[in-house]
Amino acid sequence: MLDVVRLRVLVAVARRGSLTAAAQELHYSQPSVSHHLARLEAETGAKLVQRAGRGIRLTEAGRLLAERAADIIARLDATADELAAHVGLRSGRVRLAAFPSAIGTFVPEAAARLARDHPGLRLDITETEPPEALRLLRSGRVDVAVIFRYDDTAPEDNGISMVHLLDDPSYLVSSPGTPQDGPSSGLAAHAGGQWIAGCDRCRSHLLDMCAKAGFAPRLSFTSDDIVAVQALVAAGMGVTLLPGLALRAHRHPGVVTTEIPGSTRHVHAAVYGEPPHPPATRTLLAALRESF
Repeated sequence: MLDVVRLRVLVAVARRGSLTAAAQELHYSQPSVSHHLARLEAETGAKLVQRAGRGIRLTEAGRLLAERAADIIARLDATADELAAHVGLRSGRVRLAAFPSAIGTFVPEAAARLARDHPGLRLDITETEPPEALRLLRSGRVDVAVIFRYDDTAPEDNGISMVHLLDDPSYLVSSPGTPQDGPSSGLAAHAGGQWIAGCDRCRSHLLDMCAKAGFAPRLSFTSDDIVAVQALVAAGMGVTLLPGLALRAHRHPGVVTTEIPGSTRHVHAAVYGEPPHPPATRTLLAALRESF
């Protein structure tokens, strides 16, 4: 049977890229890290690391085992946290992944509720876009993933449950003086101009909405930084679509906005498995629902 401590060492080496950095992360001595790797190679019968100049690198077998070990350790840690959470939520940890404008708006309120009502429950927050958040959820590295979808009819993968949080309308964002013919024709009014696109999901939605308005937008800039996007719009470098949460998180004084009917993203809290969920997960979901 593979030793979990040695698997943690291998994962740390893979993540940090050297024995010295892995030893510092784990608070081990470097000889101890080398010993654990040597014992793990003996257990597996495979060469896991090889010298590369003054450093080391993982072999193909080492990379495979490190990847699998990261998932295993995440599941073990999650299980330990769930068991701790069963003790009246007096201790333990719950892990959340969420996209930037959620963290910039309602997630802090949910975090404050948890801190107030369950001071012994630690909340870890990771900022990432929905595809990566779902990957972290599937691998057991987070307990809840706050995501958004524009198509609310397509099912998610088997094993993932969705808790609806809110519907977030989209807005045409432009600089003063550009054409504003009303929400029904707002997109078409900018058919010949420059457009600024956001993350992959937002860019796909922008292309779909412009196609419905009868044109293909000329994308001159791409950025998932809502501060940078609005600064470009305010400078007259183009127009864009932004969701309401993004505008709540940051609103540049030099832009004007027009809500676009039929352009809504649906925000969900995704959890793995069917209810009943562990107490810490249920508590976090309740805090998220109550944060609006």
